[in-house]
Amino acid sequence: MVAGICAGAVAAAVLASGAGGAGAGAPDGFRMRTDAQFAPVAALMPSAAVTYDSRLVPPAAWIQVSQHTAVSGATTVKLRVDGMVPGHAYSVHVHQKPCGADPAAAGGHFQHEPSTDPAAATADNEVWLDFTADGHGAAEASAHHTWGFRQGEASSVVIHDMPGSRTRAACFTVPFGWAP
Repeated sequence: MVAGICAGAVAAAVLASGAGGAGAGAPDGFRMRTDAQFAPVAALMPSAAVTYDSRLVPPAAWIQVSQHTAVSGATTVKLRVDGMVPGHAYSVHVHQKPCGADPAAAGGHFQHEPSTDPAAATADNEVWLDFTADGHGAAEASAHHTWGFRQGEASSVVIHDMPGSRTRAACFTVPFGWAP
């Protein structure tokens, strides 16, 4: 999957949506797909996908994220990766802000019902895309919710070391859409 993709290249396709986001004049809602290769923060050719720990997310590993938000607001987010550490378990969440040089730049998890209560950090209230890479370092994950994102409140996907870990191994800035 990685072959033929330029380092740092991001391809986004917004299909069946108007300028206003999900459902703006489109019968099928909002669709988006974007992909990139991971690069270190200080890479000569910057990427929308940055690795903070190259032992867990090697440079040139590949990520693709897609979103479909129906006119009803129901949202499905899908993740595909390749070039990860074979057999390693990762925890993945949608975060509030874009990636930055500092792993904390992406802010906290996007929550449908924002809360400071740790008990609100659930797969029902957040977008969780956890996976274990196969023997070749590839994996897929998806999450479906009856709700969608709020404008400007979902901007990246953060890959954590393993389920339950707070260590941010990598981050991918994603142009998520929202329901009006």
